[in-house]
Amino acid sequence: MNDRILRPSRRHFVGGASLAVLGAPALVRNAFAQSTFNWKRFAGETVNVLYVKNTRADLIMAKSKEFEDRTGIKVSAEAVPEQQQRQKALIEFTSGKPSFDVVALSLHVQKRIAAKGKWLTDLRPMIADGSLTSPEFDFKDFNAAGLTFSTQNDGTLDTLPKFVDYWILYYNKELFAQKGVAYPKTMDEILTAAQKLHDPGKGIAGFVSRGLKNANVPVWTSWLLGQGMETVDKAGNLTTNSPEAIWAAELYKRLNSEVAPPGAIGFNWNECQSTFATGRAAMWLDGIGFAAPLEDATKSRVAGKVGYGIVPAGPKAHHSATFADGMGIPTSCTRKGAAWLYIQWACNKENQLTMLKNGAGSPARNSPLADTETIRASKFGKEWFDTILGSAKIGRPGLPVIVPVTEFRDIFGVALTNMIGGADPKAELAKATEAFKPVLEKSEKA
Repeated sequence: MNDRILRPSRRHFVGGASLAVLGAPALVRNAFAQSTFNWKRFAGETVNVLYVKNTRADLIMAKSKEFEDRTGIKVSAEAVPEQQQRQKALIEFTSGKPSFDVVALSLHVQKRIAAKGKWLTDLRPMIADGSLTSPEFDFKDFNAAGLTFSTQNDGTLDTLPKFVDYWILYYNKELFAQKGVAYPKTMDEILTAAQKLHDPGKGIAGFVSRGLKNANVPVWTSWLLGQGMETVDKAGNLTTNSPEAIWAAELYKRLNSEVAPPGAIGFNWNECQSTFATGRAAMWLDGIGFAAPLEDATKSRVAGKVGYGIVPAGPKAHHSATFADGMGIPTSCTRKGAAWLYIQWACNKENQLTMLKNGAGSPARNSPLADTETIRASKFGKEWFDTILGSAKIGRPGLPVIVPVTEFRDIFGVALTNMIGGADPKAELAKATEAFKPVLEKSEKA
């Protein structure tokens, strides 16, 4: 595919703007008004797609023939387990000649390295080009939380968001009603409510969340967002031993030691899910994608009793920790037109709705969540949908946008685990910050 096809004409860049897609719907409408879009434009080409192995990938790969019939483009897709997929993507991007034309990335882990390595194509010119983007694309339908992940610091939109995971507070309505406890309005009230609901004699914990090192970090950062802070500020400085970070760590420690189930220090999401699903925890903080197993009466004792709530506000701010997947096109790709058709099809309203109906996660688009028929037919209930929509409005990354995300989770995960065991949060955060600082500095210089 030649450069002329990908280079939008001057009329798409009013006033010298490079689309600035997030704030230029009129520009997009103008492009569509002059559209010469044709789904068959790249018929005969092949697109190679690299996914992470999960339910979402399985659903879209099963529909490949639909795309092939619509476009005449052949799809060759593979789904690889998460850690192996990330390693494969890194190796191939580093080689400069990746074998795939479309790649799914975990933006909460790979966003920064993709920017530093200039891995991906800026999608804004293609979105603005009415000959490359379907009039039904509806960019404005993508929610703010997803677009925040897909947009780099320089404004480049190098992925299209496909899935956004919001951290929410699951709660057992039956236990709350029995004790006459109201849903907490603040983070401090979570602890107060958990203390009232905690009943070790009956085998019921007031609260459960991840205690296992590495996996536990998003719990702490969720509380830190309530202080209006992330672990790395906009200037690239660590805030991990600030008074706010210590406050969040103190809350983490108390919830995971005073009102948690025995053995919580070794809990990942699966142990938390099992504890909550068997009615042995009153509250659970984690991603929104666990509704399906919790509402399955053949596997869960709390089916029909689960409440879904937006994470309560902190002392200074109200945010939901978010994590997201996006789809992008390598800068070296020679079939960018066909690749872009695939991405806009894979992330269209219909496929996002299919993901939602199958309980495969929360879409990056708003329209599926407003589908009244889906809401009415869903076993999850309206509260679950309202929680997604509410969380989407206040979503903020739950992990720092840096290259060494894994090292960050490892180092601070150990500190958090030590706190559950009785260590002082201030001392642990100071030690972890000192250990991680040179790792971060080295990554930015590389």
